[in-house]
Amino acid sequence: MPRHPLSEFQDLPYPILDVRAPIEFAQGHVPGALNLPLFTDEERARIGTTYKQVSQERAVHLGLEFFGPKMSQMVKQAKKLVPGKEVRLHCWRGGMRSGAVLWLLELAGFKVHLLDHGYKDYRRAVLASFAQPRQWRVLGGLTGSGKTDVLHELATTPDQLVLDLEGLAHHKGSAFGSIGQPTQPTQEQFENNLAAALARLPTDAPIWVEDESRQIGRLTIPPGLFAQLQAAPRYVLEVPRAARVAKLAAEYGAEDPQLLAEAIERLRKRLGGLATQQALAAVAAGDFPLMVELVLDYYDKTYTYGLAPRPEEPPRTFVPVPGCDAAANAARLLHAAAETAQTSR
Repeated sequence: MPRHPLSEFQDLPYPILDVRAPIEFAQGHVPGALNLPLFTDEERARIGTTYKQVSQERAVHLGLEFFGPKMSQMVKQAKKLVPGKEVRLHCWRGGMRSGAVLWLLELAGFKVHLLDHGYKDYRRAVLASFAQPRQWRVLGGLTGSGKTDVLHELATTPDQLVLDLEGLAHHKGSAFGSIGQPTQPTQEQFENNLAAALARLPTDAPIWVEDESRQIGRLTIPPGLFAQLQAAPRYVLEVPRAARVAKLAAEYGAEDPQLLAEAIERLRKRLGGLATQQALAAVAAGDFPLMVELVLDYYDKTYTYGLAPRPEEPPRTFVPVPGCDAAANAARLLHAAAETAQTSR
């Protein structure tokens, strides 16, 4: 099996200490890493300004002035974070910040494995990993088909591999997609988490993934991965509209009406003024089946247009199902995939 681009960053089983400033860590970090900042955000900014406006030598001296008084506290914090006292350590480029903390922790009895080229090298490996070929199986279907439920059911089935893009993005991929979800990560952290999830999956077996547009909320699927998904075989669940309406009405009926109203307002230009007012009135009256019916008119047209066959794309396999039973639909899907594989031989 080919060596994964991220393997050198994940092979050692020791905790990772990221000594960059909190603002850098919040923007993006190695999944599971712990932040032990050498400098605060303000200190880092002052050092950078000094480097640009005065000199490198003065910036180094300023850094030492900040570093000295906090050495004891940093060691205490490191011991709390890593009681075993064996860690991986990095900063941005494997430069002075990681070197200083390496010296300090080794002096305090830690065994330190330095990530030589820092987070910068890790990010390079993350972005490269999305171009690694995979055997994708894309699960499609109109809104309310229960694709995510089926995906989760597949994840519990022996020998089936799944990548949950919406779970990683904290978004269900529509104007209503943020309702009931945690705050979306930054684009950088989404890519890091996605690369880590991919690294856990073998490269020589099929992987199920939900059909997505390029955007999931405010996040973007990396181009190398999105191109592969676009070229992958699609299996489209065909669920009766009545079943989809019932499923969505039950789900959204449990959500905050104000959030539903805000989502409908975001669709005003696409729904049109009349349908928007009718949908808002339905929410206010607690008539969630009517609200769903009105919104589905837009989503079904959009998704049906997206399903139109294109010469450059592989053929689609349509899987008719009577309702939204995730276990039954997962079984039907696997049967269809097995039949398609047999036919293509």
